[in-house]
Amino acid sequence: MNKETTGIVISIKKQWWLKVNTKPFRIHALDGAVFPHIITAKYTVGEKEYKKRRWIRAGQPVPELNSYVHISYDENKPKNCKITNI
Repeated sequence: MNKETTGIVISIKKQWWLKVNTKPFRIHALDGAVFPHIITAKYTVGEKEYKKRRWIRAGQPVPELNSYVHISYDENKPKNCKITNI
Protein backbone atom coordinates (compact mmCIF):
# COMPACT_ATOMS: atom_id res chain seq x y z
CA MET A 1 0.00 0.00 0.00
CA ASN A 2 1.63 3.18 -1.21
CA LYS A 3 -0.75 6.09 -0.77
CA GLU A 4 -3.15 7.17 1.96
CA THR A 5 -6.42 9.04 1.94
CA THR A 6 -9.46 9.53 4.15
CA GLY A 7 -12.81 7.91 3.61
CA ILE A 8 -16.28 8.43 5.03
CA VAL A 9 -18.27 5.66 6.72
CA ILE A 10 -21.52 5.44 4.76
CA SER A 11 -23.03 2.25 6.18
CA ILE A 12 -22.91 0.22 9.40
CA LYS A 13 -24.66 -3.13 9.59
CA LYS A 14 -24.89 -5.32 12.65
CA GLN A 15 -24.70 -9.05 12.01
CA TRP A 16 -27.62 -10.23 14.14
CA TRP A 17 -27.21 -13.87 13.14
CA LEU A 18 -23.72 -14.11 14.69
CA LYS A 19 -24.19 -13.61 18.43
CA VAL A 20 -21.22 -13.82 20.83
CA ASN A 21 -22.16 -14.44 24.46
CA THR A 22 -19.98 -12.71 27.06
CA LYS A 23 -21.65 -14.04 30.21
CA PRO A 24 -21.69 -17.67 31.33
CA PHE A 25 -25.20 -17.34 32.81
CA ARG A 26 -27.89 -15.25 31.19
CA ILE A 27 -31.31 -14.06 32.32
CA HIS A 28 -32.68 -13.60 28.79
CA ALA A 29 -31.50 -14.36 25.25
CA LEU A 30 -29.60 -11.11 24.59
CA ASP A 31 -28.14 -10.62 28.07
CA GLY A 32 -24.41 -10.11 27.58
CA ALA A 33 -24.55 -10.63 23.81
CA VAL A 34 -22.30 -8.65 21.44
CA PHE A 35 -22.42 -8.69 17.66
CA PRO A 36 -19.85 -8.12 14.89
CA HIS A 37 -20.41 -5.31 12.39
CA ILE A 38 -19.73 -4.65 8.71
CA ILE A 39 -18.86 -1.07 7.77
CA THR A 40 -18.77 0.40 4.28
CA ALA A 41 -16.47 3.34 3.59
CA LYS A 42 -16.42 5.55 0.52
CA TYR A 43 -13.21 7.19 -0.69
CA THR A 44 -12.11 9.15 -3.74
CA VAL A 45 -8.88 8.77 -5.74
CA GLY A 46 -8.50 11.32 -8.50
CA GLU A 47 -11.98 11.75 -9.95
CA LYS A 48 -13.29 8.25 -9.22
CA GLU A 49 -15.12 7.06 -6.11
CA TYR A 50 -14.54 3.65 -4.56
CA LYS A 51 -16.24 1.70 -1.78
CA LYS A 52 -14.63 -0.73 0.65
CA ARG A 53 -16.29 -2.97 3.22
CA ARG A 54 -14.66 -4.16 6.43
CA TRP A 55 -15.76 -6.71 8.99
CA ILE A 56 -15.28 -5.61 12.61
CA ARG A 57 -15.08 -8.27 15.31
CA ALA A 58 -17.57 -8.46 18.16
CA GLY A 59 -16.59 -6.22 21.06
CA GLN A 60 -14.31 -3.98 18.96
CA PRO A 61 -15.16 -0.26 18.72
CA VAL A 62 -17.24 0.63 15.68
CA PRO A 63 -16.84 4.06 14.02
CA GLU A 64 -19.91 6.25 13.82
CA LEU A 65 -21.85 6.92 10.65
CA ASN A 66 -20.36 9.79 8.56
CA SER A 67 -17.08 9.66 10.49
CA TYR A 68 -13.68 9.63 8.80
CA VAL A 69 -11.40 6.60 8.50
CA HIS A 70 -7.88 6.28 7.08
CA ILE A 71 -7.50 4.25 3.91
CA SER A 72 -4.25 2.93 2.45
CA TYR A 73 -4.43 2.04 -1.23
CA ASP A 74 -2.19 0.86 -4.04
CA GLU A 75 -1.14 3.68 -6.37
CA ASN A 76 -1.51 1.54 -9.51
CA LYS A 77 -4.80 -0.12 -8.49
CA PRO A 78 -6.75 2.18 -6.14
CA LYS A 79 -9.47 -0.47 -5.75
CA ASN A 80 -6.98 -2.55 -3.72
CA CYS A 81 -7.10 -0.86 -0.34
CA LYS A 82 -7.13 -1.39 3.40
CA ILE A 83 -9.12 0.48 6.02
CA THR A 84 -6.79 1.35 8.88
CA ASN A 85 -6.94 3.33 12.11
CA ILE A 86 -10.52 2.66 13.11
